[in-house]
Amino acid sequence: MSGSTGSTPLDAARRVLMTEAAALGGLADAMPSDFSAAVAAIRAAPGHVIVSGIGKSGHVGNKVAATLASTGTPAHFVHPAEASHGDLGMIGANDICLMISNSGETTELGDILTYCTRFSIPIIGISKRPDSTLMRAATYRLTLPDAPEACPMGLAPTTSTTLTLALGDALAVALMEDRGFAAENFAVFHPGGKLGAQLMRVRQLMHGPDDLPLVGADTAMGETLVTMTARGFGIAGVVDGQGRLAGVVTDGDLRRHMEGLMQARAGDVATRNPVTVSADMLAAQALAVLNERKVSALMVVDGDGRPEGVLHIHDLLRAGVV
Repeated sequence: MSGSTGSTPLDAARRVLMTEAAALGGLADAMPSDFSAAVAAIRAAPGHVIVSGIGKSGHVGNKVAATLASTGTPAHFVHPAEASHGDLGMIGANDICLMISNSGETTELGDILTYCTRFSIPIIGISKRPDSTLMRAATYRLTLPDAPEACPMGLAPTTSTTLTLALGDALAVALMEDRGFAAENFAVFHPGGKLGAQLMRVRQLMHGPDDLPLVGADTAMGETLVTMTARGFGIAGVVDGQGRLAGVVTDGDLRRHMEGLMQARAGDVATRNPVTVSADMLAAQALAVLNERKVSALMVVDGDGRPEGVLHIHDLLRAGVV
């Protein structure tokens, strides 16, 4: 199938991607000179980042605001039309405005520009025209390369919106790195879904002290099997006289010691110095340990090596980590 241009849908798709990729490469090679200053200004602002734009720039702005907020930079989107009818009150004296307009001449942004100028609220402008109204008013100018749109008529915002979105992502990530935003911080803003599950801690998923399958090194294997079966984790922890984990007995250990098993003691069968996890480890990290060691359960120990819980692969499955 081919269209009026004689190209197939795949031809068109490749052309779009190559056009936009080339523009992104050009932006990366010639980053706006005010970029670092804009990052510093956002970091220094005691208030929020107010993002605004209309049309496709508004849709991109909504996403940029959401990305900033979810990565530790308080931000929200203010629609320029609503701003002219009362929502200017959402912009505070301690805020900083990020305004998006490909042409830099979007009339709907005029009231926000006037308001910010009147009250000395810093403006970060994103536009491809450095001499535009927006960029002349901006405190920090993030000028986009004047790259061709991927649309065959050169009209539909395609390349320009991709560049704007990518520059917004660049701002968000630069701010993340600048403030040392870590997985622990990320988890606070992403409690839901698979991402939230992966950012849970082992402590939230493990079975606690009351469910621990523990035996001593001298415990007969008959009693050890009863303990393993009763708890249902396929593992028993072997503790020493000080209550520290000395080893574990797993289903694999049972198979390896089938001959004379019932005459043995737990310490004879146990795997010594077993791999363990801490209660503060991320659930996703614990899953990686389970997969690497090809085991279905892990003992959770404290800083002194004393068992405080057990984590089973099924716990991770139920929580959606896997």
